[in-house]
Amino acid sequence: MEFERGKIQDVQVTALRKFVDERGWLTEIFRHDELSEEFYPAMSYVSLSRPGVTRGPHEHEGQADLFVFIGPSNFKLVLWDNRRESPTYLKKMSMVIGEDAPTSVVVPKGVVHGYRNVGGKDGIVINCPNRLFMGQDKKDPIDEIRHEIDPDSPFQMDGKP
Repeated sequence: MEFERGKIQDVQVTALRKFVDERGWLTEIFRHDELSEEFYPAMSYVSLSRPGVTRGPHEHEGQADLFVFIGPSNFKLVLWDNRRESPTYLKKMSMVIGEDAPTSVVVPKGVVHGYRNVGGKDGIVINCPNRLFMGQDKKDPIDEIRHEIDPDSPFQMDGKP
């Protein structure tokens, strides 16, 4: 499976604007008037990743993610379009975002994604997925295809292109 660099349809990358004053800063991470209804969050969580830590790559069959990379570190985010019906099937995107480039990213279902803390300090990532983890009352199977456990996976954070 070969991937070509390029934008992926339905992935929404939004630079976040910080409103700064003497108290600190504030940023909006999503608004319903700027987000398709299919991506409206059902829950949210916060994760901390130590420097050098990679999460993923994995994908979801039914869930879309709305990630927020705001700092206090930078992250390399890599996305692979694994949706056979997509006009951007086999496209790959990568970016460095976070403290130096506060960004939110909508990752549709079927788009493989992974990120690594490439900064020199602990980093925080917020996720606002459009589905509940393990469904209502946590009774459903986890919606994840974990490519990071397969050493022969075509989804490699450091691979080409």
